[in-house]
Amino acid sequence: MGEAVFMPGTGNGLDILEAEILKSRYLREGEEDWEDVCERVAKAIASTPEEYVEFLNLMVSKIFVPSSPTIMNAGTVSGQLSACFVIPVEDSIEEIFDSLKTAALIQKTGGGTGFNFSNIRPDGSPSVSGVGTASGPVALIRLFNEATEIVKQFGRRRGANMGILDISHDDVNPFIRAKREEGKLSNFNISVMVPDSFMRLVEQGNMDEIWNAKTGAKVGEIFSEIVEGIWRNGEPGILFYDRINRDNFTPALGDISATNPCGEEPLLPFESCNLGSINLSLIVEDGKVNWDSLRETAGKAVRFLDNEIDINVYPVPEIEEATGKTRKIGLGIMGFHDMLLKLGLPYDSTEALGLAEKIMEQVTYSAVRMSRKLAAEKGTFPEYENSIWELPIRNATLTAIAPTGTISILAGCSAGIEPVFSWVYRRARITGNEFMLVHPLFEAHFKPKLPESSYDRLLEHIYTRGTLQDITDPEIVDEEEKKLFRSALDIDWKTHIDIQAAFQRHCHAGISKTINMPQKARKDDIGKALVYAWMQGLKGLTIYRTESRQRVVLSLKSPVNKL
Repeated sequence: MGEAVFMPGTGNGLDILEAEILKSRYLREGEEDWEDVCERVAKAIASTPEEYVEFLNLMVSKIFVPSSPTIMNAGTVSGQLSACFVIPVEDSIEEIFDSLKTAALIQKTGGGTGFNFSNIRPDGSPSVSGVGTASGPVALIRLFNEATEIVKQFGRRRGANMGILDISHDDVNPFIRAKREEGKLSNFNISVMVPDSFMRLVEQGNMDEIWNAKTGAKVGEIFSEIVEGIWRNGEPGILFYDRINRDNFTPALGDISATNPCGEEPLLPFESCNLGSINLSLIVEDGKVNWDSLRETAGKAVRFLDNEIDINVYPVPEIEEATGKTRKIGLGIMGFHDMLLKLGLPYDSTEALGLAEKIMEQVTYSAVRMSRKLAAEKGTFPEYENSIWELPIRNATLTAIAPTGTISILAGCSAGIEPVFSWVYRRARITGNEFMLVHPLFEAHFKPKLPESSYDRLLEHIYTRGTLQDITDPEIVDEEEKKLFRSALDIDWKTHIDIQAAFQRHCHAGISKTINMPQKARKDDIGKALVYAWMQGLKGLTIYRTESRQRVVLSLKSPVNKL
């Protein structure tokens, strides 16, 4: 890792980081800046001159930004625009390698792939041919992981996978431990698919109940393995099967058993989904939410994402067919914490919780309204008659909240619905060096207020500790500022979950969010959080305990003295 250089926010480090990302990932031949990229993408997606102007304005203003594959590939020979895919994995050598090839073609173009490996027979069971024994799902995941490592050499974006195993599978404990050693399966996130019946036993304390009669595994044994893995390094994640399938809008096509790599888009086999996000920080005007602007942007974004389905170049025919049947899109949001800062609302306030629910309600309402308008113009999705929708609509599902790690940098806002990690932090660069960044709204608030020496000491303190809550000098930070400028680790895990649940109540698909816990968090806290998340109606959960991994994208400086 190269030497870190401190680069305070608005006019320096963030601009340089954005320029680096543009150059390394998105600029095509002849393009020099973001406006050039937007022109290429808008021209490719629009079907009329009016749409071109509309889509160009959305992107140039950064009030709406589509996902990375669309920005990279629209208007190019590749033409693959989707971010999310689910590929089935069946239990024969031919089907396994068909899935592997399909995944490679997707990842080459910047898409992410999700797999449920539960159809693979357990390690040591008789093979299909009757000669020898099966290697099991964990061995297969290692194969897929190595294939992704090779595919990286051909693309601009790191390959990403989600490996899922049902909690009833005989190999679930080895699967849970598969990433216990840091660096193993580095191209995979892993998650356990858990039904309500299992969580109900945990919630009731029935830990001695036999869950798997074949292996003799008890509920408590499996749950403890999950908690241990999360406590050690944040994996596995949890997916709640029954909650996901209660929002399966096309149940006649089968149950949903897998998601994309970040977990926000549950999909049927071979389905793909186009993602894009509204920048909430630009919806605030004169200290108030411009609800008309939010609704208008959501409607335009739905037309943008729906257009993508028809011009998309799909990696294999099965994906084109499955995607065409349901026409799913994933409109989400980013910049939520920045919005709160502009409104003067702490992330962990009652007002923030209410606003979160109202925002998603309005985004989804506006998305549905536009999708119904598109259905009148162009027709419903083909499987509409086999869906739970009562009125004609163009898209089976419309909303999902992605992590927006890269596109939020391009948009100049906080990521997804996450609280700001730290007001001063270190970020790994694509080139191998590191950026030290100051959040621009933090800088805009404190830099004019404080003498230069005090401001520099404040930055150093936060850069070291990740918080300003322990600063005792009211001349530097007063109590109201402490309430407003609470970052990820200042916020209780229950609040993290409550915010995710508030957005989930009006979101068709799922939500990618990290539930941050301090380094001192106990395993008991993690167990309680998993149960609480299930009871709050989340579709999935990722918990990260600070400093439980060595390699992270965002980090702080080693400790020094207090301010």
